[in-house]
Amino acid sequence: MTLDSDSDSDLEGQIAQWRAYTRRRRELHHADTEELEDHLRSRITELTEAGLRTDEAFLIAVKRMGSLDELSREFAREHSERLWKQLVLPGEPDAPAAARTRRELPVMVLCAALAALAIKVPSWFGLDLADDDAAFYARNLSLFALPALAAYFAWQRRVGVRVVGALAALFALGAVAANAYPLAADSQSFGLTAIHLPLALWLVVGVAYVGGDWRSERRRMDFIRFTGEWVIYFSLLALGGGVLTAFTAGTFRAIGIDAEGFISSWLLPCGGMAAVVVSAWLVEAKQSVIENMAPVLTRVFTPLFAATLVAFLAAVAWTTSGIDVERDVLILFDLLLVVVLGLLLYAISARDAVARPGLFDRLQLALVVSALVIDVLVLVAITGRITEWGFSPNKTAALGENIVLLTNLAWSAWLFLGFVRGRTPFARLERWQTRYLAVYAGWAWVVVLAFPLVFDFA
Repeated sequence: MTLDSDSDSDLEGQIAQWRAYTRRRRELHHADTEELEDHLRSRITELTEAGLRTDEAFLIAVKRMGSLDELSREFAREHSERLWKQLVLPGEPDAPAAARTRRELPVMVLCAALAALAIKVPSWFGLDLADDDAAFYARNLSLFALPALAAYFAWQRRVGVRVVGALAALFALGAVAANAYPLAADSQSFGLTAIHLPLALWLVVGVAYVGGDWRSERRRMDFIRFTGEWVIYFSLLALGGGVLTAFTAGTFRAIGIDAEGFISSWLLPCGGMAAVVVSAWLVEAKQSVIENMAPVLTRVFTPLFAATLVAFLAAVAWTTSGIDVERDVLILFDLLLVVVLGLLLYAISARDAVARPGLFDRLQLALVVSALVIDVLVLVAITGRITEWGFSPNKTAALGENIVLLTNLAWSAWLFLGFVRGRTPFARLERWQTRYLAVYAGWAWVVVLAFPLVFDFA
């Protein structure tokens, strides 16, 4: 490689970092970022032709363009009408974003309607949601809404036939795994399937979300951001739906009509399935005009969770009490560790990759290390329980999930320590988290496909 090619490579790396930073500014659209990049490249070219090295030209060009924060704020002030109108309106009729919104809205409505109707299809064959067939719906709940959501993203991303075939095959595999085993409703494998199948299929939705380009680290991180925002929007819709349900029941009861049958058979199940798709559409439609909420909440709850975990570990050390490994307690601790991991992921997704380590990064390190210690304590308790009573589906699933979490937390803590000490680039931590998504999905598929065979039909 020549010296010129080395310089070009370094310059492209610097511009890529600058571009990644501008894309985090929600005031700027993608087209605006490209326009700014064109100006930046023009200035660099002028400076290099004047005799400067590429690294010097880059720094001077960025300096002459002014502070990017000030630039984005000025841009937002000049385009404030666009920012607030796009929250509720598609914009000018001739605008590309408006045309895209007009195209996507009916497709979203169609996919939401398909998800809403899908949960009613089993009733045509005599499977009633309110009767003894509730176990069937518990196993298949994710299969009613997630295929429609994947179809929406597949259409939106214009994926190829091969990707569509792979998505269909994975959903078919999930449907077979959920229904082929004659599991009793009180079977541990039944409960594990109901919990893990949605997790496995959510990663299938992720393949559709990234347009089949699962190898792209940037697209995988986009899917992580989308997941956090989707959870928030879905929760908000669920709260709103709860208010709507209460008003529906109360108002009709006031005139002597009992609406509970309609609510339980149609409004709640169909509305819940449709909300899965509508929430995704809201995230996609609004992400360019308002600040993402998940990273903001992460800033609030990271210090609170860190303080809670440290206080818990101090209490364990003071009382010398072990952790109870009953089923409900295991679920509680696993949920706690998953929340910690979520806080870590969304903080990483929102962080400026080139900023220096600060106080918040040290708080995250304390959070991860505390969660790692708790995971070790849980694993010790689970191992002792298995040694005494043997393996069961619940204990085996808990053991595997805590090993998966332990691996991620341990390496994340090591990378975070290196980053805080200035020895590890932040990009390595981001890359590790996006690649580890496949491990979560793999374990969920193992639980769904293999556990019934091992524990129920061995």
